[in-house]
Amino acid sequence: MLSYSPLWRTMKDRKVTTYTLIYKEGFSANTVTRLRHNKHMNTDTMERLCRILDCTPNDIIEFLPDEEEK
Repeated sequence: MLSYSPLWRTMKDRKVTTYTLIYKEGFSANTVTRLRHNKHMNTDTMERLCRILDCTPNDIIEFLPDEEEK
């Protein structure tokens, strides 16, 4: 499972809000909602977030193995 928990920490550290993503950076509200619910993100979205936050993909996404895989 993928988790976007690091994204929210990185945004907080960089003082970037969801308001900024939607109204200043042109993200749709639907995209932000999908991120909040750990839904699919395409590579274009990941690249845009990395540029805005001046970070790497590891700063916005993490892989959590399923319980069955452990």
